[in-house]
Amino acid sequence: MKNASKPKILAIVGPTGSGKSELALFLAEKLSGEIINFDSVQVYQELNIGTAKPKKEDIEKVPHHLYSFLKLEEELNAAKFVQIADQVIKKVLERKKVPILVGGTGLYLRALEYGLFPLEIPQDIREKVRKKCEENLKAAYEELKKLDPIYAKKISPHDKVRINRALEVIYTTSKPFSSFLEENPFFKKEKRYELLKIGLHLPRKVLYEKINKRVLKMIKEGWIEEVKNLLNKGYSPTLKPFKAIGYKHIISYLKAEISLEKAIELIQRDTRRYAKRQITWFKKEPDIIWFSPEEKEKILVFVESWLKN
Repeated sequence: MKNASKPKILAIVGPTGSGKSELALFLAEKLSGEIINFDSVQVYQELNIGTAKPKKEDIEKVPHHLYSFLKLEEELNAAKFVQIADQVIKKVLERKKVPILVGGTGLYLRALEYGLFPLEIPQDIREKVRKKCEENLKAAYEELKKLDPIYAKKISPHDKVRINRALEVIYTTSKPFSSFLEENPFFKKEKRYELLKIGLHLPRKVLYEKINKRVLKMIKEGWIEEVKNLLNKGYSPTLKPFKAIGYKHIISYLKAEISLEKAIELIQRDTRRYAKRQITWFKKEPDIIWFSPEEKEKILVFVESWLKN
């Protein structure tokens, strides 16, 4: 099957703070499109300010999908995302609209574009790893450092989900989990969609300044109150979504473990680091066409030409 016969979808990629949402809205209005989220944190209903979700007035302008559809207790992975996103894309295409994906979780987009080879984890290994992580997460992380130091450096020693997953794969395949991320054997080679990827690029200094200012803006908009209200509702601070950048630092502040100034400093630092990791990921992805966020009209002309051809 040739790519020309496959559904055409558009994806806006780039680091956090680069202006992806603004561009997606602009293109959706001009191209009769509908926006589909592929950010792994914006999927949660209760996390709003700290995830920089689209504003109410923007959502009223064009349809937005896959925002705020999960409860905090629920989890999402790449395989589940593909299953849900496929259904949304199909309905958007049936309405003769242009699906416009926007987000920063590169793994989700890659899985959507190529699909995933399922890796069956034997039940005995699954149970063994789960028990190991439950009883002594520190020891489990130390084991991961020995078996796969490359991947261990990329994740937090407190990230139970990723430690668990990496050890499951290592025990099952006898290969470092990092090798799978580099070689991508989980991903099929044939594309599932004809996907145009538009990347937004900003000079590093400019991007970091935007990130720092955006964090301060979120604090002023009530980010701390948002977290406080969630904890007052009885949500456990150990829930996975609360491990997201910013939320964990605000929880530390609310517990009087750090000052507000320190919390803001750490949020800005970790957001900059996250942006750097996103840039690294997307720079390795093939076929991304890079533009400045200021080149909206130029991007529009480019996309219109692609859609016609």
